[in-house]
Amino acid sequence: MPDVFLHNTRTKKIEMLEPLKPDEVTLYSCGPTVYDHIHIGNLSAFIAADTLRRVLKAAGYQVNHTMNLTDVDDKTIRRSAERYPDDDPLVALGLLTREYENIFMNDLEKIGFDKSAVNFVRATDYIEGMQKLIRKLYGQGFAYIADDGVYFSIEKYQASGKKYGQLTNITADNTSQARITNDEYDKDFVHDFALWKLQKDEEPAWEFDLDGHNLYGRPGWHIECSVMSEENLGRPFDIHTGGIDLIFPHHENEIAQSTAGEDNYIYATIFVHNEHILVDGKKMSKSANNFYTLSDIIEKGFDPLAFRLLVLQSHYRSQTNFSWESLEAAQNRLGSLRAMADRLYQATENEKAVSKEALEQTQQRLEKTVIDDLSTPQSFAVLSQLETAINSEGIASGAQEDYAKFLHWLDDMFGLGFGSREDITDDQKKVIQEREEARRNQDWAKSDELRNVLKEQDIEVRDTSTGQIWSRV
Repeated sequence: MPDVFLHNTRTKKIEMLEPLKPDEVTLYSCGPTVYDHIHIGNLSAFIAADTLRRVLKAAGYQVNHTMNLTDVDDKTIRRSAERYPDDDPLVALGLLTREYENIFMNDLEKIGFDKSAVNFVRATDYIEGMQKLIRKLYGQGFAYIADDGVYFSIEKYQASGKKYGQLTNITADNTSQARITNDEYDKDFVHDFALWKLQKDEEPAWEFDLDGHNLYGRPGWHIECSVMSEENLGRPFDIHTGGIDLIFPHHENEIAQSTAGEDNYIYATIFVHNEHILVDGKKMSKSANNFYTLSDIIEKGFDPLAFRLLVLQSHYRSQTNFSWESLEAAQNRLGSLRAMADRLYQATENEKAVSKEALEQTQQRLEKTVIDDLSTPQSFAVLSQLETAINSEGIASGAQEDYAKFLHWLDDMFGLGFGSREDITDDQKKVIQEREEARRNQDWAKSDELRNVLKEQDIEVRDTSTGQIWSRV
């Protein structure tokens, strides 16, 4: 089993993965808040998480991967009330969040995310567990009841000897600003955060009794992930993923409420954070109104997998500047790689053709790139070298079976669908043969006519010194 190296936000360095259990990795990914279409900046985080899981599986690990769906928070409550004003608040919340959960799942499928390998969990299914954790924190003195809910005390947490700021340096100034911007919660101390919020007018709510107080209301944002991760993966678990915008306050607060009162201060051994996608040099966000959704991409005629390739061509810890021109380049690159995959059905007796040994060497080089902190840009540089060789010399007839296995391995690793390419039909092959004969006879009009016949069937042909090469468009 090869060693996998990842950049750990907690230690600020690249470390070798050492799972808590032999041969098994526990992986938790912060999922979306299901109140609207998510933008492609958020989708890039899920591509990163999906790629990490694929790499871990290819390295020989059994991966226990959980992703949450935030279906109760300020945004979902506000939007559900707007959309379904005449319904009971809990019913309205369910109608809205299930709708956008389904849209999210469809988006994941389109970008090549392997949903079957992930345990998706909804926050509203873990209310009882959240209340249990809040009772524990309150009993230990880390939580207090305020006029509008229950809050976590950073002061008491730090006084217990724990560090608040395991992932990033935290000051009173940035704590206060982040709370105002991200949580929309009031509190007695600016650095404290809400564990539970009392019901406001026409909000969905759950019964909750704490120390004789009737706290009819709903959970805060951060408590959700702490409970969902621990109930599904245990604590500590191996890897926590998410965008860098979640480092603070979300992940810091997860750590605090999960480890308060515990001897072990580790919540997750490794935190893996992906960088932003930029538009015109600025972070893509709904508040800045500079975001695009997957539907926008599809409506402009782009393949969703071209967006996945665009993301993979940049390192997950590097910012990616999105433009329609860069997406078009990625789509062209995807088409080129698909044409390379189509060479599976066009093996040659050429002595210089790509052999089984060359494929094995390429796969070994690719494996080295992905286990080195998911260095996918280097992966596609290696793949480009193979593509050049195949375009020039073809696939050796004795290596077809090995090439088919290689293409499926590429799918398992990168999720781009190269192994699912199909051969053309016998009738289409006959048209290609007829065109070859027309070219030998220098009947260029007939040759062009037959090329157009194939093009209408989404098959392109390229004339080379060794004959015609076809590919599906």
